[in-house]
Amino acid sequence: MQNPPNRHGPDRSLALIAYQGVQEAAVLGLADLFDTANKISAEQGGVVINVEVLRPGRLPPVSVHYDALIVPPNRSDARGEADREFHGWIRARHGAGTLTASVCAGLFWLGHAGLLAKRPVTTHWALEDEVRAAFPDADLQPEHLLIDDSDIITAGGMMAWVDLGMFFVERWQGVEVLSSTARYLLIDPGKREQRNYRSFRPNLNHGDDTILTLQLWMEGHVQDDLGVEALAAHSNLSGRTFLRRFKAATGLNPNAYVQALRVEKARGLLERTRDPVGAVGWAVGYHDLSAFGRVFRSVTGLTAAEYRRRFSVLDVRA
Repeated sequence: MQNPPNRHGPDRSLALIAYQGVQEAAVLGLADLFDTANKISAEQGGVVINVEVLRPGRLPPVSVHYDALIVPPNRSDARGEADREFHGWIRARHGAGTLTASVCAGLFWLGHAGLLAKRPVTTHWALEDEVRAAFPDADLQPEHLLIDDSDIITAGGMMAWVDLGMFFVERWQGVEVLSSTARYLLIDPGKREQRNYRSFRPNLNHGDDTILTLQLWMEGHVQDDLGVEALAAHSNLSGRTFLRRFKAATGLNPNAYVQALRVEKARGLLERTRDPVGAVGWAVGYHDLSAFGRVFRSVTGLTAAEYRRRFSVLDVRA
């Protein structure tokens, strides 16, 4: 018997893992998202995604087949180091061909299952340092909201479960179902990047009082000359000593730090004011509008105008 014209293969099975401390909103939200997509797909004679919510301690044997499993975010500081039975189950599932996915801190469970070595993955940008320390052999790319590495799919922030859910809808049920589901749920189906949202939060707890004083001064003087020589002079340090201490304290070289600081200040001005883009660039220390545009886009993935349209807290039409 042939599949109906709109069908994209056989029905699929997907396991949502509701481990201890899981973000229940993500579990329920994903279940609702797939339920909506299934109704739309079924009306077209298409694929249905059969979703099952599983809890560690009651995990089925590997002989029970799932096409995919998702480890959602958690709402605590848990990282799953002690969940060895769960790690083994994930590892066995992946070895049996199950697509293995995580959202936000759910990545830690995939890491403890031994699945991240040399794999491109993402997680919430605020967890970058923690993930790099725990899994140094992973190819962490936190600027991306979702990375599809064939058998391992990872999504970034806590609300990126929406993006991951829509990824599976598109993959198994097709673009038409994706579009209809997005319209029904008022979801933007466009491809996003985590760097669109990522904020610069400099390290201020490093213990170097001289560098800290400089950092606080820089916050209010982004228009000033923030070149290496000027910053070293402001700190009363020699150039070599300044470079060494600044990198040790902040984790960034001065030029990268200044660029991140200025773009963060520009984000705030674009969100809260109606100042022209050129004026925003000037206010944060860029006297060349084209240079400001290039830097802003390289950091955020959006032009300044696009960023304002998406994130302004004002009515930008006024």
